Amino acid sequence: MSPLIEAIDLTKSYDDGTRALRGASFTVQEGEFVAIMGPSGSGKSTLLHILGFLDPQSSGTFRFRGKTLNEMSHEEIARVRNEELGFVFQQFNLLPRQTVLSNVILPMYYSSVPKREWEERARTAVEQVDLTHRIDHEAFTLSGGEKQRVAIARALVNNPNLIFADEPTGNLDTKSGKAVMDILKSLHEQGHTVILITHDMEIAKHAKRMLYIRDGMLESDTQT
Repeated sequence: MSPLIEAIDLTKSYDDGTRALRGASFTVQEGEFVAIMGPSGSGKSTLLHILGFLDPQSSGTFRFRGKTLNEMSHEEIARVRNEELGFVFQQFNLLPRQTVLSNVILPMYYSSVPKREWEERARTAVEQVDLTHRIDHEAFTLSGGEKQRVAIARALVNNPNLIFADEPTGNLDTKSGKAVMDILKSLHEQGHTVILITHDMEIAKHAKRMLYIRDGMLESDTQT
């Protein structure tokens, strides 16, 4: 079976001369739970941005389901990003004055999901992260752990195959962080592919495989 993601000698350089990636190569199969780990500034988030169609590589080859960016139309890339990928970021990125329900509905504005289904799908996603009791509350009233659970529900609402979680516990206390990781583990068990970005070894251990990046290079690839 061909990999979901194939990266061959990926590099990323910036105009100021910074080389954030220096030739990373690996594959990810559908259904894996992979942690990309490394110290701050190692290139983890840069790699996530490439894999998530948020920023192109400078050189090397990136294939998603066997196709490179050059083989995909702008419309196809937009569809993949919206419907096949879900993103959970450290900073939550919620609209503070919108309710939990409104925040979770937001990705469907740009999807092919019929409008009549939006509220039902959003409520189902909120139920999955155990926040139904807060569904009508504005985001700014939530705790950090609750905000991250809303962010996960928003990432789930279009039923993506692949979920990227970029330092999802970085702003949370230990208890809230554990709750978030339990949700990500459950999503993996349900069949979602999960790629987790972290600098915390204890968080990385929740994954089944660990890619360790240092100074923009893939240093190791191990099963956990």
